Amino acid sequence: MAGSLSDYAENKILELLVGKTAFATPTAYIGVKTADPTDDNSGGTEPTIGEGGYARIVTAGANWGSAAAGAIANAAALSFPISTDAWSTGATNLTHFIVMDAATAGNMLGHADLTTPRAVNAADIILRFAIGDLDWTQT
Repeated sequence: MAGSLSDYAENKILELLVGKTAFATPTAYIGVKTADPTDDNSGGTEPTIGEGGYARIVTAGANWGSAAAGAIANAAALSFPISTDAWSTGATNLTHFIVMDAATAGNMLGHADLTTPRAVNAADIILRFAIGDLDWTQT
């Protein structure tokens, strides 16, 4: 999947590389959006946290493989909770995943497109990413 680091992450990495500032290792949370968020996270709509049971997926380093050739993918299956109602995006397809540094709000670290867009309605089976499904390739 094509993807990108966010403007925020690019700037933090550049500052880290020249010794201007430290960049603490963030906890990565996976969310979803209805359109390309773009590098400044202004595009698409994320379901409202808590509505219909939506919550970002918290990950740890062990959930990810090693980066190689500008790409990284999940090394463990990751799942959203079963929806208790339609997620606030309604019938609009979710088309992208986002990597955020907080469970709510926070800074976007990066994003990529979903292979198969989908809407989440009431009592939908878990939106699940099998090992390797979250393939974040820096473009």
